[in-house]
Amino acid sequence: MSADTQTIAGWGRYPRRATRLIAVREEAAVAPLHRAETGLIARGNGRAYGDAALGDTTTLALGGLDRMIAFDPETGHLAVEAGVLLADIIDAFLPRGFFPAVVPGTRYVTVGGMIAADIHGKNHHGAGGFGAHVENLTLALPDGTVRTCGPGADLFAATVGGMGLTGTILRATLRLRRIETGWIRQRTVAAADLDAAMAALEAANGSTYAVAWIDCLARGAARGRALVYGGEHATRADLAELAPGAPLNPPAGGGALAVPFDLPALTLNRLSVGAFNALYYGRGRAGAGRDSLVGWAPYFFPLDGIRDWNRIYGARGFLQHQCVIPKARSRAALAEILDRVAHAAPSFLAVLKLLGPGGGVMSFPLAGYTLTLDFPASPANLALLDDLDAIVRAAGGRLYLAKDARQSRDTFEAGYGDAATRFRALRRDLGAEGRIASGLSRRLGL
Repeated sequence: MSADTQTIAGWGRYPRRATRLIAVREEAAVAPLHRAETGLIARGNGRAYGDAALGDTTTLALGGLDRMIAFDPETGHLAVEAGVLLADIIDAFLPRGFFPAVVPGTRYVTVGGMIAADIHGKNHHGAGGFGAHVENLTLALPDGTVRTCGPGADLFAATVGGMGLTGTILRATLRLRRIETGWIRQRTVAAADLDAAMAALEAANGSTYAVAWIDCLARGAARGRALVYGGEHATRADLAELAPGAPLNPPAGGGALAVPFDLPALTLNRLSVGAFNALYYGRGRAGAGRDSLVGWAPYFFPLDGIRDWNRIYGARGFLQHQCVIPKARSRAALAEILDRVAHAAPSFLAVLKLLGPGGGVMSFPLAGYTLTLDFPASPANLALLDDLDAIVRAAGGRLYLAKDARQSRDTFEAGYGDAATRFRALRRDLGAEGRIASGLSRRLGL
């Protein structure tokens, strides 16, 4: 175990924070650190975008807790340490006919991080968040005691989506799902505007997976035009029909392309993003209406194919704004957000999904629409995001803590309200106040 003070950041590279960084390689080392340290938070692979995994004074780097403990092929139950990467689980179990029940947009996240953020995927409308597929978890509490808990326990509900603020997750048992191949049978719908995109997502609600790419620069009658992708795990019969002779499990690929340096701030401008969006929409529309097979890696993790893609946004980093808005108010709020973005600043990424109800006390999802946008970090874009926050607040929505780097305490309280009050009370009961703290918890008063 080693420790030194470093300035670190999340995946968005904004903000940066000096913290004492302690690399942990054995579970037994964590509890004594909880007894000895204050202002401590756990960190997995550093893929939270903002300051959620930046310790107030001390950060525990848990990548060394990377052992898989046990697997039951009859039930699909997998016991792992918290630092195991999703990528390693897929590599080990996809060839055996198993896949994680819920995955986010990158496979380079740890199990502990996925539980702490209660990550959601393209199937939240049917499968819920990652925490819904956790059988139990073992946690080092603020006083250094170690406890194992499962669904139904208050501690479990607070830890799933609790951003590491109840203690340090040491290990967990997950449920994997059975699959026949490593392919996804995908059908694309080209939606001419926002109303058509939302209708297509509603129509795809019976699909296992559904997600929409949005052209955030389209205006007027084309505002919100989109490509909506529905997907199912392909069977052997699907493979024989659509790609005879193809391998049962396509290779992961990825990493061949890389961003070797920070690109100039002007790289992502209205002209470059607009040209990309026009080409992407046109290509998708040409292939719409018929089934195709897509490998698991490009379907679930398209950006993993470009190493260090966060450098596209320049040395100052970038800001991701992911909101969820209840269904009843979603159409008007989404239209207003897209209008503001189309006239103010291009977002290179714009993704729309339907979510179901949340799982843990502090889980992000609400039954409604979630919109994800990316912007280079700049004073102008910080002001723009304050404006978008106001739209989200007025519509009764909230922001995803795993992606947040800058929302105000007022925005947070408006979105999480009673859940935040309940969470603070549980943290007080655990003795976590002051002992377990991140940049995010200090900023939002958790």
